[in-house]
Amino acid sequence: MTNPILLHEGLGGGITRLTLNTPGSLNALSDAMLAALSDRLVQIAQDRTIKTVILRGAGKVFCAGHDLKEMQAGRAQPDKGAAYFADLFARCAEVMKAITTLPQPVIAQAHGIATAAGCQLVASCDLAVAAQGTRFGVNGVNIGLFCSTPMVALTRNVAPKQAFEMLVTGEFIDATRAREIGLINRIAPPEALDSETFALAQVVASKLGSAVRIGKRAFYDQAQMSLAEAYAHTGAVMVENMLQRDTDEGIRAFLEKRKPDWHS
Repeated sequence: MTNPILLHEGLGGGITRLTLNTPGSLNALSDAMLAALSDRLVQIAQDRTIKTVILRGAGKVFCAGHDLKEMQAGRAQPDKGAAYFADLFARCAEVMKAITTLPQPVIAQAHGIATAAGCQLVASCDLAVAAQGTRFGVNGVNIGLFCSTPMVALTRNVAPKQAFEMLVTGEFIDATRAREIGLINRIAPPEALDSETFALAQVVASKLGSAVRIGKRAFYDQAQMSLAEAYAHTGAVMVENMLQRDTDEGIRAFLEKRKPDWHS
């Protein structure tokens, strides 16, 4: 059954959409939301019929980050919340890493605001489309909590000085600036956000799924390597890709000027 705090719907053509569905808490990454996301991502990873995932938020915003009320409640423990906080940030990190390691590309569909861990969520996705007027921030410093874990995903998307400025000032940037610095890919009018995100998802889903899965894994693996290691690794990946039946078919179809008969 679908968890009511996280809606899951198939849109056809290999596209599935997840909706953070707690608008009353601005779709905060509560304990329950993190658990729901973790469980659903495991299921999606095993489903070869899904080629692309869209992640969005219900209501007025995409995601406002961690649930501060839950975090404050954790302070009631004898250790003042140390164990709870460590576990919370570890569980959140696992969800963010699960998005990156998911075989299918994930597109963030942002609107309203994406703040702190919500901005981290956008940065963790492979692609991002935002509505005009969306604001992004890693603004924990404004309440005395530097966004150190959101910083990990942010600094893998944007230039160091741009990231540090956002982190140390707590100031928000708009969608135009977010696109300029590489946090998002595209901007859509609010009324066209669903359709434009879906159109991008359709393009991604139309490609050979096995090739995209191989490519996404290699994309993140090579980024952690030296130049020489990266070329050696991606060369081996290209060999793996070339030896696939459907890649052979794709090249033959291109040369013969016809549509490929892909099986994966």
